[in-house]
Amino acid sequence: MNKTYAATILLLSIARSLYGSGPIHDAAKPIRVSSPDKKVIAEVSASNGTLVYRITVDGRQVLAPSRLGIEADNVAFGSGVTLGAATSRRIDERYKFFGAHAEAINQANETTIAANSHGEPYFVDVHVANDGVGVRLRLPAKAARKVQADNSTWKLEGDPKLWAAKLDNSYESEYHTATVTQLGGGMIGMPITARVGNVYVTLTEALVKDYGDLALKSGIDGALEGQLYADATGWTTDHEVVQPWRVTIVARNLSDLVNTTLVENLNPPASAELTRADWIKPGRAAWQWLAIGDPREEDQHQWVDWTNRIGFEYYLIDEGWEKWPDSWAAVASDVAYAKTKNVKIWIWVHSRYVRDPQERKVFFRKAHEAGVVGVKIDFPPPASRSVANWYFETAKDAADTMLLVDFHGANKPSGMDRTWPNVLTREGVRGHEYQITRYTRRLPPDHDVILPFTRYIAGPADYTPTVFTPSELQGNTWGHELAQAILFTSPFLCFGGHPESYLNNPARDLISAIPPVWDETRVLQGSEPGHLVAEARRSGDQWFVAVMSGSDATSLDIPLNFLRAGSWTGSQFHDDPQSPHAWKQQSGSVTHKDTLHLELGPRGGFVGWFRQSR
Repeated sequence: MNKTYAATILLLSIARSLYGSGPIHDAAKPIRVSSPDKKVIAEVSASNGTLVYRITVDGRQVLAPSRLGIEADNVAFGSGVTLGAATSRRIDERYKFFGAHAEAINQANETTIAANSHGEPYFVDVHVANDGVGVRLRLPAKAARKVQADNSTWKLEGDPKLWAAKLDNSYESEYHTATVTQLGGGMIGMPITARVGNVYVTLTEALVKDYGDLALKSGIDGALEGQLYADATGWTTDHEVVQPWRVTIVARNLSDLVNTTLVENLNPPASAELTRADWIKPGRAAWQWLAIGDPREEDQHQWVDWTNRIGFEYYLIDEGWEKWPDSWAAVASDVAYAKTKNVKIWIWVHSRYVRDPQERKVFFRKAHEAGVVGVKIDFPPPASRSVANWYFETAKDAADTMLLVDFHGANKPSGMDRTWPNVLTREGVRGHEYQITRYTRRLPPDHDVILPFTRYIAGPADYTPTVFTPSELQGNTWGHELAQAILFTSPFLCFGGHPESYLNNPARDLISAIPPVWDETRVLQGSEPGHLVAEARRSGDQWFVAVMSGSDATSLDIPLNFLRAGSWTGSQFHDDPQSPHAWKQQSGSVTHKDTLHLELGPRGGFVGWFRQSR
């Protein structure tokens, strides 16, 4: 008997045994699953035959009854529903994390409910943590099952203010402020964040594998309806159909929102081998594309020297190296030189050259043999079910050849970096490539101050921050640009500016000190999506304070009460009101009793660097 049909028989027998082990669940009574702290509750019900769930936080509804469903083989799983027996388990685990803090905590209550629609058995999984809820359906394996549509919805309570971006296949649309009723008729990419009463709510998905990526569209009743935008005709499979987790993150303040790891927690853990792998290391990178365009073979040693002088771990050779004569030998030569400067090399590749499994393995083997440590894989197709699988297959093949990965032009993250920690980052963001004069691109002023509370909630993003060239600022200040490198989390932190502009800047030492990952993150009072973002982030015994403003001038007081007692050496970089490409610097000792006062213009910024005095 083959594995697929064995799995089918096993799942069907389990489902039928669950139905047979006791009476069918009373349809009038919802099945309630609460968070470990009892303050977040998900209720699953099928009182009118439609499978729905709702979410309350502190006793108040933040998500109104929302559908959960899949259409397959012309059967609407999620309608004509009867619920059977439920089994529950408690999750309590911790693991190393690259991001806003050093350790992820996964504590949740998880319940699996047997369900039946139109005579077809399946399962409903409900995961409830202190920071939100994940729900999904699992259909047992069946030969040639045709998946046709996803019928999931999110119905936010009321008509709240939210921050969203239109769907783009590479997730490079700008974020803006709206309400549900103002979203219009087009498709919306996730994640989106809303303010429902006193609770921030972020909608996204986790573990998008063997299933198409989901977008949202406004429905007639105000619900946000799931759309399999890259799988218009669906797909056929012999395997179990596991819907990605439909995720609703909840937070009572922006610090809790920024520190959530719910998306990653809903993914399987990495293997013990990858967890221990000493070649998986976050780091900063210099990069030439934004500054000068295609790499020139003759000046690569100079770029390595600049990378070494600024203290970055990596240098990325972007698109164009493959056109060099004897390109692999040239890369190997650059790697050998970089090794003498304690710099490691990444290279760019178009996804078309690593789509075929055999061609991918050959390319990765060549990269590894040349001494390359990472690959930036660009321009993947829209994230259909087959492309979603390609991401995982590519991550595995890269891990097998000890290569780090940056998926560029990619869909939103869904937590795969927990399973494949060699995937340090991905783009899936409208970043600094859209603030560049040679393509006549300029980002709207509020976009940057929305991103930390929307796109970055789902996972890291390769924004390629921090450009100091005066002609490229286009309204931004040096303070705004420098704050990007601290606020926009990416374990592969690829800087967009020319390294000479960092080496010649008064903030050179601070730039060299900015880490790619953090031990602690606090969102500071005064932060508001679309208006202002202010964070204090700790790495070891150093604190960095970064602030960015949007379209409006503003003032802000920052108490330094996050510092430990004692004296701290502070280096402060304020915007100069007379010039966007100049600093007003301030140095000296501070304590946890001090308060910083900031005056920011539109598109302004501030960075402070605080070290414990010895």
